[in-house]
Amino acid sequence: MKINLKYFASVREALGKDGEIVSTLATTVAALRAELIAKGEPYASTLANTRVRAAVNHAMVADEVAIDEGDELAFFPPVTGG
Repeated sequence: MKINLKYFASVREALGKDGEIVSTLATTVAALRAELIAKGEPYASTLANTRVRAAVNHAMVADEVAIDEGDELAFFPPVTGG
């Protein structure tokens, strides 16, 4: 299936792009993250950081959440606000 990936802030800077469309057999955020990490650098060092959060279709999710064809999955670092 195809998933639309978006990268934000320092994740975008580390990967050198703001997003991509990937074909995957993964069915959860965790499985897709593992596939990306297995590609090697720069994915490995960036997405292995457990502080990098995920959102599916604009909703914050845990890594165990299922993903479906056409979903938008965003990875971003923790942020602070004031």
